[in-house]
Amino acid sequence: MPVNVKALVVVLPIAIVVFALARPLALRFSNPQDFARRRDIWLILTFVGFLSPSFWLFVVVAVPLLAWGGRKDSNPIAFYLLLLNVLPVVDVEIPVVGIESLFPLNIYRLLSFCILIPVAWRLRRLPVPTGTPRGRLLDGLVLAYGLLQVVLVRPGDSATGAVRHAFLFLIDVYLVYYAVSRFCRTRDAIREAQVAFCLSCALMAAMGAFETVRHWLLYSDFSSRWGVNDFLSGFYLLRGGSLRALASSGNTLALGYLIAVAFGFWLYVQSRVPSRRSRIAVIILYWIGLLATYSRGPWMGAIAIYFCFTAFGTHRISGVLRSAGLAGLVFAVVIVSPLGERIIQVLPFMGGSVDVGSIEYRQQLAQRAWELFWVNPLLGDRLVLSKMESLRQGVGLIDLVNTYAEVALFYGLVGLVLFLSPILVALFRVYRVAAKSLRTDVDLALLGASLLACMLGTLLMIATCSFILGYQKLFYVLLGLATAYAGLDSSRRMTADPTLQQNVSDRRLSA
Repeated sequence: MPVNVKALVVVLPIAIVVFALARPLALRFSNPQDFARRRDIWLILTFVGFLSPSFWLFVVVAVPLLAWGGRKDSNPIAFYLLLLNVLPVVDVEIPVVGIESLFPLNIYRLLSFCILIPVAWRLRRLPVPTGTPRGRLLDGLVLAYGLLQVVLVRPGDSATGAVRHAFLFLIDVYLVYYAVSRFCRTRDAIREAQVAFCLSCALMAAMGAFETVRHWLLYSDFSSRWGVNDFLSGFYLLRGGSLRALASSGNTLALGYLIAVAFGFWLYVQSRVPSRRSRIAVIILYWIGLLATYSRGPWMGAIAIYFCFTAFGTHRISGVLRSAGLAGLVFAVVIVSPLGERIIQVLPFMGGSVDVGSIEYRQQLAQRAWELFWVNPLLGDRLVLSKMESLRQGVGLIDLVNTYAEVALFYGLVGLVLFLSPILVALFRVYRVAAKSLRTDVDLALLGASLLACMLGTLLMIATCSFILGYQKLFYVLLGLATAYAGLDSSRRMTADPTLQQNVSDRRLSA
């Protein structure tokens, strides 16, 4: 039996079980028709993806299915987030007569073209989420970072290359932020989007746990089957003798990051789930998935998300101390369990010595990056990799496992400021709304605490990984959700102020 068919025989039953168990929870936030349609499309795309010998055959099936599903769905952002990692990201060049290729196409871009572009087109006439001109600040900051990347082209790049880079930035980055921030204009829409992402990561956590237990990467053959020469795709990476899970994320660190953010979303969503057993079961599943990645950065990120949520959600020292005690108890139980020895082995601060070379490499990277940063501190150096040959690893890769260093080296201090400014502004706005709502609307405050915790956890985790795959997508999804959340407070003020409401209505009519 071909390896892809054997893997499909495992993936589909696991997914069907997870969907069945998640259905009662998901229906508390989504209508039955949307849930059934999203589930069926996820299963169909998975089935076709595993059996298709060609990426383009998969595209023929996926494009009409995604376009139809996005048009029918009452919350296409939730639909997008559920399917975000339905298959691994495999970059297949679009062939064009007269030039070598147009640009690579993958599952992320298919989702953008088929779901997000139609959403953005329908929403283009709506006012910005905050209801005031200040709401355009984040739009401008995101676009300014993209413009900087286009202006600072690599020496030798053609004008066509600059146009291609600008187009891909709009599709990969700005479109994600724009569609999420504009569509999720109600608390229910934000919450449903969070639940859909939680379900997506529950599927990956279950797949990841299977991969580690059975020492078998279920999605490892996509690149070779679709004719893409990517030697790192489906690479079996071990840590302490255990396989580090990938599932459909494409990278162990990315899988850990995605699950950590889903855990942060769930900390809020579970407040609306009456079953204590269900709340605990989902948390256990996420942490099993996290442990299966054997990724220290996402582990620390998930713990940081937990404490940040507790701190922002209660604003009480007693709540933080109680949560710390509970976390300490759980950690102690895990350490004395059969998993304890394996976990200790990969934690240097507990005496672990497994894969310490990874930590040493990061230290060398930080030192060399700091030296090179000061050579071109303002605008960076697009050819900086040519000066980092000493950091090339055995697989022939210079791995910039620090997003801050990556941005600073290529785009300098100006680029780093433009990169961080949107998320920092969004953090301030979300905190302001959440703090104001703590005594008058606890649910809104907890929703804000969840977004704050996930954004702060993201800022921590991107210090241990390149800005790739799920890291990039979720960074701008979180930015969009934060922008939409800040707009909820403005919507409440607008409802209370008839004059402001009339002014917004006049703007809509004139548009």
